[in-house]
Amino acid sequence: MSWTTKLVISALAAATSIGVTVGAAAAPPPNAPGADVAPACLPVQTPGVAHCGALQLLDPAQNWHGAHADGRGGSKKPVGGGGSSGPSGYFPADLQSAYNLSAAISSLASSGARPLVAVVDAYNDPNAASDLATYRSQFNLGPCSVVSGCFTQVSQSGSTTSLPANNTSWSEEISLDLDMVSAICPACHIALVEASSTSIADLGAAVNEAVSLGAVAVSNSYGASEFSGETVDDAYYDHPGVAITASAGDGGYGVEYPAASPYVTAVGGTSLVPDSSTRGWSETVWSGTGSGCSAYESAPSWQPTTSLCASRTVADVAAVANPSTGVAVYDSYGESGWLVFGGTSVASPLVASIYALAGNTSNFTTSGGASTAAEALYGAALYRVTSGSNTRHCSIYLCNAADSLSSGYNGPTGNGTPDGTTGF
Repeated sequence: MSWTTKLVISALAAATSIGVTVGAAAAPPPNAPGADVAPACLPVQTPGVAHCGALQLLDPAQNWHGAHADGRGGSKKPVGGGGSSGPSGYFPADLQSAYNLSAAISSLASSGARPLVAVVDAYNDPNAASDLATYRSQFNLGPCSVVSGCFTQVSQSGSTTSLPANNTSWSEEISLDLDMVSAICPACHIALVEASSTSIADLGAAVNEAVSLGAVAVSNSYGASEFSGETVDDAYYDHPGVAITASAGDGGYGVEYPAASPYVTAVGGTSLVPDSSTRGWSETVWSGTGSGCSAYESAPSWQPTTSLCASRTVADVAAVANPSTGVAVYDSYGESGWLVFGGTSVASPLVASIYALAGNTSNFTTSGGASTAAEALYGAALYRVTSGSNTRHCSIYLCNAADSLSSGYNGPTGNGTPDGTTGF
């Protein structure tokens, strides 16, 4: 897709943002996608039809990489390049440092276990295997190929030969998803399950196929506007013993499906920057992340409710999503190679991979009408996010981290961001 086309798409996305100001007139979030950020897929308003959530930073020179891989000190380091000349954005070592994952990664690698993480997307990326190989080679993550059995690419019915139609927009999402699983869990096996269309029915069928393949965690980096029949589709995401994650959305305050389902772990987004703290990193709410009170889904028994929201609240947890603090991704199908991406499409596969690292998903059963994969995060020792909002003039916990509940919960970032595998 050309940069000119992406600029047009970006402007359309900004104009149709779902961000609102609670209790006041509608207003877009402060950092809604603009001229420097373009969505891989345009949002759609058709009930039961989803769009992917990958957001490309069009000027990688605004981003940085390798600023702080040891997790200590440092500051942003702007770099040029990107495209085919080399990667910009955060590298695997940065993400592993930011979320305290090195020990868990080493432990899994030495154990010999190879849990399967699945990513569900629509349509086919014909370069998925080769692009994945390039990313893993660049960052010395070890090979993960079809031949070795590490990587599997199938349709929603499980076919390895009869795949959906090729699609350059969703291929960007696919590359992002595969690269994030590799970055967070290099020892994991990976399944790419491709739905025939963007309907929740087809994407849900792909989730069922992912579970049938033996995935311990399934990431869904897509969302649809909430619709009255969505509770019927919850069955696609109800899989005891499997962690199902879903992106909270990238249009600012508002709720998407399947993040609204009580059977998934809804993943919001942050801005992640290195600093001189003991952790070495700090996070604030990314203003583009989705959050809020579901219009149709009941609150699970383990989620706090208030007079402001007696229904399912999004999100449960969060991770980096701001394109301006985005991640390096390699995509060659209709693209130039190295790109920088953000969106809660980064956060969902990142969190799914942490569930796999933790190795606890077999203990997750349905409880109170929802999966304990999300329930375990409530009260867990996570990195709390206490500043930032995803809509202007908001002073309530549904959209403002500064107004967190007594438990530390807020809508945009849930219970916080990962600190190792605690809570997963």
